[in-house]
Amino acid sequence: MMSKMKIAVGVLGAMSVAFSVWAGTSDLSNIVLPAPHMAGGKPLMQALKERQSTRAFSAKKLPVQVMADLLWAAAGISRPESGKLTAPTARNWQEIEIYAVMEDGVYLYDAQTNSLKAVMKGDLRTLTGPQGFVAAAPLNLVFVADTTKMKGASPEDQALYMATDTGYISQNVYLFCASEGLATVVRGMVDRKALAEALKLPAQKKIVLAQTVGYPATKSR
Repeated sequence: MMSKMKIAVGVLGAMSVAFSVWAGTSDLSNIVLPAPHMAGGKPLMQALKERQSTRAFSAKKLPVQVMADLLWAAAGISRPESGKLTAPTARNWQEIEIYAVMEDGVYLYDAQTNSLKAVMKGDLRTLTGPQGFVAAAPLNLVFVADTTKMKGASPEDQALYMATDTGYISQNVYLFCASEGLATVVRGMVDRKALAEALKLPAQKKIVLAQTVGYPATKSR
């Protein structure tokens, strides 16, 4: 009798934990982004001159307008009549998805609706890279290739194209950050298996790179 009660209590405990995890993911809302600002910023040649990798970040959060401008610059729709993006992709596959990993949760950038779609609640920043600055920065972008969109390409060509297409997006982020006084660094050091499992990515979606973005760390006096 006692063993049955222990089993019942254990089952109820497991159900309680499962419910807590499920409930914790249900209150993360989509974020409708404001229209991106397409005027202003530094001249292109100056932004190219000031482009650099930084590995020291402030914990200060990015305002939603800055997020909107950043993501549009990365891979937003620049030609609404054709749906083409600010970054090129091979055969216009548009296979690269941008996940925004922040303190409150993970979001997926939707260029069509100019919004961040809620993926899961919780702070997964440490899973986007082993470097110490990753967990403190307000935003880590994760670039994921959906290989189902890469029709007719061999696995070798898929690997080439997803890498180059991610590179275009990453450079757009670099130039935006240089123009806006933000800090950024693109990173290949990612535990792709652990992060893919945490994000529940299917096998056909491949994590390519991650990129940390934030304000530069203030120097102590």
